[in-house]
Amino acid sequence: GIGVNPQKQYTFSLEERTRMAKQSLTHIPNVEVVSFSGLLVDYAYENGVSVIVKGVRNGEDFNYENILHQVGESQKLGIDTFILFAKPALGHVSSSAVKEIQKNHGFIHEYVPLFVKQQLEARLSGQYIIGVTGQIGAGKSYISTILTTLGQSIPVHNIELDHIGHQILGSLKEPAYQNLRQELAAQFGTEIIDTNGFINRKTLGEITFRDIHQLKKLNKMLYTPLTVRLRRELSGKKGLILINAALLAETDMLHLCSNNIILVKTDDKTQRARLEQRNLTPEQIKTRIASQYNDQQKQLYIKTAIERDGHGRLWEIDNSNNTDTASIQVLLNQVMDYFGIV
Repeated sequence: GIGVNPQKQYTFSLEERTRMAKQSLTHIPNVEVVSFSGLLVDYAYENGVSVIVKGVRNGEDFNYENILHQVGESQKLGIDTFILFAKPALGHVSSSAVKEIQKNHGFIHEYVPLFVKQQLEARLSGQYIIGVTGQIGAGKSYISTILTTLGQSIPVHNIELDHIGHQILGSLKEPAYQNLRQELAAQFGTEIIDTNGFINRKTLGEITFRDIHQLKKLNKMLYTPLTVRLRRELSGKKGLILINAALLAETDMLHLCSNNIILVKTDDKTQRARLEQRNLTPEQIKTRIASQYNDQQKQLYIKTAIERDGHGRLWEIDNSNNTDTASIQVLLNQVMDYFGIV
């Protein structure tokens, strides 16, 4: 039951809150979401509801709900209240806490369903976040760059996680990143450290790309610093935000874009030609391709996440021959329609 408290200032209208609740609970077949105005006990009486179930987080919540129950009792409608106490780990969760985290670009995917997360990003931050992924050499940066030039009614920003990673390994001087580089040297060998104290990415790559277990260790060590720097990149940006990363699926980071993904694909011949242009040897090309999911694996992982979370959208674009601008414009239009951007 979604009601209206006249003493509260709501971020979303009653209709919007009801829609979000319905979308978030579709996977529970015996739940019906309804909205109402006026006294809750009046609605319960008229609809044959004899018990109202409510959740409380703490003593303050309990006292408040106890007063509401007594007020409802005074109407003599025979409606009872059943209290469920929150698990301690969830006692801090509240709408105000979630909104404050979102306003500072913190991550709220563990607080609210992804559909609600997406709505809060749009309403509070003016952001519509979408991931751009694909195999190495697929042309993710090309597609993302063209998309940034096509935004007319709304700005389009391209955030490349690889570039953030490069900063963490090679230019940021805050203590956390200095300590991380020392931890990386301890894990992968001191030869990865240059004389300036930064990481030699080529040397590190030679170690990690030829051993999938080493690569997983590296990705795990970089996860937290990457997400912290991503929050800084998101700050102040409004519009359509592209999070461009090859390993969004492999590193379980689809929540960053609420499972909304553009999968950039290319044929094997074009992929290898592009990697050769980067002066990679045949052996390096082989190990780098093998270190990532192929297109089918990425597609399966994304679709599974969408089904599991009950939210998300997958677009696929073939970039074998540097897709023309008109086709990328069609893709942008589809994305904007999905987000309701006019």
